[in-house]
Amino acid sequence: MNKNYVWYASYGSNINTDRFFCYIKGGKPEGSTKMETGCKDPSLPVASSTFTMNFPLYFAKEAAKWESQGVAFIGLTQDPRYVTYSKKYLITMEQFIDVVSQENNGIDFMVDLNEVIKNGSKVFRRNAWYGNILYLGEEKGYPIFTFTASWGVNDVEWKKPSHAYLATIIKGLKEDYSNEEIYLYFQDKQGIKGKYTEAELRSLIF
Repeated sequence: MNKNYVWYASYGSNINTDRFFCYIKGGKPEGSTKMETGCKDPSLPVASSTFTMNFPLYFAKEAAKWESQGVAFIGLTQDPRYVTYSKKYLITMEQFIDVVSQENNGIDFMVDLNEVIKNGSKVFRRNAWYGNILYLGEEKGYPIFTFTASWGVNDVEWKKPSHAYLATIIKGLKEDYSNEEIYLYFQDKQGIKGKYTEAELRSLIF
């Protein structure tokens, strides 16, 4: 491979491969109301695999394209007690930048990923929901990146995700985890705990 490749690690709806491909090729994901533009290079990832992050997963804000309900973020404190399931995709550096742009309503921005690697993170847009790129190590010689907000998990009001949004994540997780594992995974996440009943959550999973 003669391109500059990076791993993009997703912990939200892009865990669902079909949904993520809408960011690569363009299209409207199931359950979403927004047509995504896709990357300038629509080539599909050359590899993908599961990945575990040790940052806390939570749901917040009100995303218009997901019924004006909460969407996934990760907190900024790394701790082995936190387990956030992820799927990582090996894509070009340019595709990664295009994906970050689409997750931030198509904004134009510039960021030096080598600086992200050096410092561990880089906030390129303070008020953008996904304006903070994190470096998570490397695998097979390629750096692993994700993105989240610049605020902490306790600095924002937790919001219940829509059924369509959570079902999109669940569909992706089912490729690698059992229904019971997924239920146990979600039941204590902020934005779901106390906002989804046990029956409601199980009805989406089982």
